[in-house]
Amino acid sequence: MCIENIHDATLHLILHPKSNMTFPTSLYSRRDYLRSLAGGFGSLAFAALASRDAQASTALNTGIKSASVPKQPHFPASAKRIIMIFMQGGVSHLDTFDHKPQLQTDNGKSSGKNSNAKLFGSPWKFKKHGECGQWVSELLPHVARHVDDLCFLSGMHTDSQAHETAVPFFHTGNQSQLRPAMGAWALYGLGSECDNLPGYIATQDLRAFGQNHGSAFLPAAYQATILNPEASNPVANLKCPHLSTQQQRRQLNLLQQMNQQRLDRDDVNSEVEAVIASYEMAFRMQSTVPDLLNFSTESKETQAMYGLNSSNNKLRDFGRQCLMARRFAEEGVRFIEIGTGGWDHHFSIAESLPTSTSIIDQPIAALLTDLKQRGMLDDTLVVWAGEFGRTPAAQNGNGRDHNNRGFTIWLAGGGVKPGFNHGMTDEYGKEAVEGRVHVHDLHATMLHLLGLDHERLTYRNGGRDYRLTDVYGRVVKEILA
Repeated sequence: MCIENIHDATLHLILHPKSNMTFPTSLYSRRDYLRSLAGGFGSLAFAALASRDAQASTALNTGIKSASVPKQPHFPASAKRIIMIFMQGGVSHLDTFDHKPQLQTDNGKSSGKNSNAKLFGSPWKFKKHGECGQWVSELLPHVARHVDDLCFLSGMHTDSQAHETAVPFFHTGNQSQLRPAMGAWALYGLGSECDNLPGYIATQDLRAFGQNHGSAFLPAAYQATILNPEASNPVANLKCPHLSTQQQRRQLNLLQQMNQQRLDRDDVNSEVEAVIASYEMAFRMQSTVPDLLNFSTESKETQAMYGLNSSNNKLRDFGRQCLMARRFAEEGVRFIEIGTGGWDHHFSIAESLPTSTSIIDQPIAALLTDLKQRGMLDDTLVVWAGEFGRTPAAQNGNGRDHNNRGFTIWLAGGGVKPGFNHGMTDEYGKEAVEGRVHVHDLHATMLHLLGLDHERLTYRNGGRDYRLTDVYGRVVKEILA
């Protein structure tokens, strides 16, 4: 962000806000000048920055400018934006939304001929809720009150049962190779509706499981900006503490002037243009982000609804994420991902699962209430999911293992049927048997609700056209309103 960090005395004088020197920009472009510094080392450094942060090959598909410009969808959209609520670790569908009476009846019996594991009925009671009669565990009383707004996919399945591959598969459609995240594809297809914020924001750092919020071979402008709403500086490296706003503005003005000179001369390096544009975005974010994360402007009732005054620190922190998601959605951010980990319950699920659900239950219900009251749920698609589910057999006597063959997620708003349940698992919840929906199908459906045809949303790289759903995926028309 701070150009003064280029350690060259001459450039320091030119860009320093107190310098009285002028620069004959009609004679030199910024690249010409950077090449001349220290025998070309300035140019090399800047080229390295561009290569790392912007991988596009053409001006048409490259740069933050193109990412920030709204684009027309392929067809009329039901949703303008997506809020993804990701529960990393794998939520037990059998203890939350997938009621299995037979599993309760056969609790303690052998789970199969070649297994020593015993069937493990849920320790919690289930009850029907709403006019739709959806079964919900007693662990989620707040969310249960919203079932008539939710669309459950109870026949989900995915390819991988390991976190290290299932998490990237859920986010990018590929479990082993670097691919753009679904948020990057959405931004690439539609652009952004806001000038002062990135079009793709995520709060959960999932880099331990791969590049789940990256742009891969798409231009770098489409990757997520990772934000920590609890940190003193929510966006890393955003502030330039030793320069005032006015001084930074002068620096950026000079860079843009030099940039335009080069554009006018037709010697365009689109990668560098994206880096320069990113400086502009970062400058505008310095004032926008702190304001949006200042929740003191919300009413006391709203703050209490989200749990911001809770004595449970983790609930309070997740409540801030949910409120942040609503505020960013209001500003036109195209794709927002929030979430929390801690759902990998191999041991002592009776003690650990209530801790996890107590963190998310109230804030998610508040987000749904808030969006609906503001008339935003109709054009905001909310998706709640984890990378897979859990097994009906007990692991370690009191936990559940990973299960990629059947699990439950839900969607709300944005053009899906409210109060609807599509698909089901077998009598023990082990495998999806009806209304099966693969993660590729979910991606295709999410893009469809944004007005994008998953087969047409492609990007050419390495001699072939890529898409989020690879060569798979179908739109789950059964859940469309």
